[in-house]
Amino acid sequence: MCKRPLILVSAGIESKGSEFSDPSLSLSLAYERALLGAGMIPLVMPTTAPQEVIAECVRRADGVLFTGGEDVNPALYAKRIPARLRRTVTLTPDEGVRDLREVFLVAEVFRQRKPLLAICRGQQVLNVALGGTLVVDIGRQIPGALNHRRSDRRARKVHEVSLTPGALLAKITGKRVLGVNSTHHQAVDQPAGVLTVAARSADGVIEALELTAEATRLLPFLLSVQFHPERLVDRHPEHQAIFAAFAQACARKRQ
Repeated sequence: MCKRPLILVSAGIESKGSEFSDPSLSLSLAYERALLGAGMIPLVMPTTAPQEVIAECVRRADGVLFTGGEDVNPALYAKRIPARLRRTVTLTPDEGVRDLREVFLVAEVFRQRKPLLAICRGQQVLNVALGGTLVVDIGRQIPGALNHRRSDRRARKVHEVSLTPGALLAKITGKRVLGVNSTHHQAVDQPAGVLTVAARSADGVIEALELTAEATRLLPFLLSVQFHPERLVDRHPEHQAIFAAFAQACARKRQ
């Protein structure tokens, strides 16, 4: 019997848990359900561990999942931003420590060549870690932008994205146009050099990234999406297919 791939999941932190007064791990159960449903076993990465422990976690895992959360600290990708934009930024409760931890995690994933799936904030931190930049606030920086901040319908499709023909996401879903949910106000601006656009919304916002053809040798699998497929897998096979493809890549890595 084949063993289920172990997936290292990078979680967030809440400044105060519901039961205790000290900081607590924050991770939606939707990620767990999506991973288990695709035949994987999620393991949450420690949030206070030193880098050598994080590296060992990656070593033991068959793949890595970056999850959603608060904004990435602009200091990591911009020398300065206007005050009107800075006021829109919500940093992680640990004042950006998660950002630094995940930037290191990206580097370690590439060093160890593990399959990677990044979701929402995960796409943003992946891009920043590799040298790209972000749109600080879509509504203030992109004229005529769609409303991407639809937390009122977080588990429903709210707009469509056009998939790049021949891109990994198009191949996985079998679609040219994909209906997605949307709960973000930031987005990728300039993709990092090793990344290329796999999907855009009608207003031009980048909705998915993958490795360039020249960079595919760096990892066995890399896909990042700005939306949340884990919230749609129970009703939409095309979103379930994202996790199935990730699971297959992780299973191959395990062999």
